[in-house]
Amino acid sequence: MTEPRGRYTVVYDGSCRVCGRIVNVLKRWDRNRELEIVASQDPGVHERFPWIPPRAYVESMQVIRASDGRTWQGAAALEELLDVLPKGRLISWMFEVPLVRPLVEKFYRWFARNRYRLGCGEHCAVKPSSATTRRDEVSRK
Repeated sequence: MTEPRGRYTVVYDGSCRVCGRIVNVLKRWDRNRELEIVASQDPGVHERFPWIPPRAYVESMQVIRASDGRTWQGAAALEELLDVLPKGRLISWMFEVPLVRPLVEKFYRWFARNRYRLGCGEHCAVKPSSATTRRDEVSRK
């Protein structure tokens, strides 16, 4: 793997068609080139981010800040991306509304578990082992 090309690296399931469509939206919204977007199946990804358990790549999108390795997954990753992307800032304020974060996390987990029914494929039918929220971010020490 090469050096990061953006302030954040987004790692997604490259085998998932739904994830691929979401990544296409991120690419369009990333006018300032803040994101490096890589598939979890790309060579060297697991070695580059050894603090992320392999199962986490299957369960949810991972967002890693290049400057310090701070990592978000699932709905917390979505929230972080919305804060970074110019178009995302138009809706990121919603996470400040009481109960929105837990509802988005529940929806994200439901969506991730059921994405194979929503246009991905059987390989996407996974059961998450745990959920990480913005308060429980995985930090590289």
